[in-house]
Amino acid sequence: MTQVDEARLNELVGRVLTDLGGAVSVPLVRLGDTLGLYDALKRIGPASADELAEATECAPRYLREWLAAQAASGYVRYEHGRFSLTPEQALVFAEPDSPVHLIGAFDTAAAMVENQPKVQSAFKTGRGVAWGDQAGCMFCAVARLFRPGYVNALVQEWLPALEGVVDKLKAGAEVADVGCGHGLSTILMAQAFPKSRFVGYDFHPASIAAATAHALAHGLTNLRFEVGRAQDFEGRDFDLITCFDCLHDMGDPEGAAAHIRKALKDGGTWMVVEPMAGDVLEDNLNPVGRLYYSASTMICIPTSLAQETGLALGAQAGEKRLAEVIRSGGFAHVRRAAQTPLNMVLEAT
Repeated sequence: MTQVDEARLNELVGRVLTDLGGAVSVPLVRLGDTLGLYDALKRIGPASADELAEATECAPRYLREWLAAQAASGYVRYEHGRFSLTPEQALVFAEPDSPVHLIGAFDTAAAMVENQPKVQSAFKTGRGVAWGDQAGCMFCAVARLFRPGYVNALVQEWLPALEGVVDKLKAGAEVADVGCGHGLSTILMAQAFPKSRFVGYDFHPASIAAATAHALAHGLTNLRFEVGRAQDFEGRDFDLITCFDCLHDMGDPEGAAAHIRKALKDGGTWMVVEPMAGDVLEDNLNPVGRLYYSASTMICIPTSLAQETGLALGAQAGEKRLAEVIRSGGFAHVRRAAQTPLNMVLEAT
């Protein structure tokens, strides 16, 4: 019988207990967001459970238990019988435009758990789970997850990192946002560059309906949304085409690359935003890789396998493999133009 290393065992058990604490926090964080508890704490804290109950019209007994759990997790501060949010905690839980607002990640985790039966079946058959068939509002959760990064980096950092693109956008360019989802990225660009014209394409009709509603709510007239696949959308002669966190989800990303190349004007640019990853597994055995591999197992791989070709790049494909796919479409030059801890921005010309 193999001898057990007690120190290693205790370390593993401690790690698992920490992980379980995070896992069981998912519904509690979502309750806090949906019921406005974090917002109220930010507004009135430090507060007792009774004061928070009065401010949110929630039952005090439930709030006492919720607050205790949040304090034990380090998500709220407890001091002298009262609860509050530190500035750092507020950035994560109560400020939607913060670059580290992570409520969308908790929503995505919940959708992944709900999606387990469908993915579990796919493990046996090898088939995929279509984007529109995944459990819950997966596309809503993912849109919310990516929003803080786009709000804080897209216009301010990513577009300026591309060669000559911002000047074209200021003067008036034709832009396609392929795989636009709920259109958050498209809307941000349209707001920043009113002289340019934008069209968002996505193969999921419900996402296009949501994107159209968002555009109308913002009163924007320089953009529209259409149902269309990356490998055969109808538009042509674009100065810029963008793909945000979606190339690896496509069934036929090589076909998409070839079609995008034909849809660009001479001298046009393709901006590809993808999850940050190294080129080999050893480079991704870290907290970011852990999150992305898990999400890829439950979301990205099933989505790709449900489509034609089903290349299934996965969320941790890495820059080398992504560049191969991009070049297969006829692009001569691919470079990493910018990066964050969670994303890489590739420029293809």
